[in-house]
Amino acid sequence: MTVAHNGDVAIAYEVFGPPEGRPLLLVSATDAQMVMYPRELCEALVGAGIQVVRFDNRDSGLSTHLEGRPAPAPFVAALRPSTAPYLLTDMAADAVAVLDALGWESAHVVGSSMGGMIAQAVAVAYPARVRSLTSISSTPSIRIGTRPPLKVLRAMSKLLAKPLHSAEEAAEREVAIYRLMGSPGYPLDEAMVREIGRESYERHSTDPLSGRRQRAAVAASGDRRKALAALRMPALVIHGDEDVMMRPKAGRATAAAIPGARLVTYPGMGHDLPRALWPAVIEELRVLTA
Repeated sequence: MTVAHNGDVAIAYEVFGPPEGRPLLLVSATDAQMVMYPRELCEALVGAGIQVVRFDNRDSGLSTHLEGRPAPAPFVAALRPSTAPYLLTDMAADAVAVLDALGWESAHVVGSSMGGMIAQAVAVAYPARVRSLTSISSTPSIRIGTRPPLKVLRAMSKLLAKPLHSAEEAAEREVAIYRLMGSPGYPLDEAMVREIGRESYERHSTDPLSGRRQRAAVAASGDRRKALAALRMPALVIHGDEDVMMRPKAGRATAAAIPGARLVTYPGMGHDLPRALWPAVIEELRVLTA
C-alpha cells in the first residue's frame, strides 16, 4: 500500500502487475473502498497485459476522511453547490495525484458508479492524462437515471444507516446491499461479497458521514454532457439492463454524450460487476487498451 497526496488529502493506492503492463486506473464508487475491485479481478486484468492500480477515494478506506466538513443532503447540495465539502473535480484531482505518484504521464481510466463520474471528470479536466475512458454503471448527470425504486432506496438507506460492530456484521450487510442492487441474471458470489465487506470494515470500520459527503459532491457537480462532447479519446460505456440504481438510460446518455463511445449493455446485469461477466469485460478492456 502506497500513498499519494493532493494538497492535504492523502490517497491510498495499490499496484498490481509489472511496469511493462498497459497502465489502468480503477476508480471506486460511493461508500466503497478500493477492495470493491477484488484482488482476483485485478490479477485477471494483469493477465491481459495490464498494470492495474486501485485506490481509495477521499472519505473512504485508508485515504483522508474529511471529518468535520459539512455533509449536506444531496438535494441541498444540488440546489446550493457551495454547501458541498468538495466536488467531483476535487476527486478527479485526487486520481491525477495517484498518476503523478506513479510517474504515469497518462493511463486508461475506468470507474464504476460514482467512480465512473470521477473518471468522466478526469477525462474532462485532464484529457492529456487519459488514454481511454471506461464508464461503468454510471451517468453524465445526477438528473439522468438516478432514481431507484422507492422500496430499494428505503431498504438501502436503512442498511447504510445501521451501525456496524464487527467485520462479520459488515460482511452480512454487504451481501444484503448486493442483493438489493445486484444482477438478477447472474448468481451472487456471496463469499466474494462477504470478503469485500469484511475487508472494508477491517481497513476502516466506520465513518457514517463519509458517504454522505461523497453523495453531496456528486449532487453539486452538475451535468457533464456538454464537457464530455469535447472529448476525443477512445471511450467505452458498460451498463446493465437490470440496474436499479443507475437506470439503463443513464448509460445510454453517457455514451451519447461522448463522441465515438462504444456502448455495451449486458442483459441481466445490475449495479455490480458479476463474476460471470469478468471475462467479457476484461476482453473489452484488453481491446480498448491495446
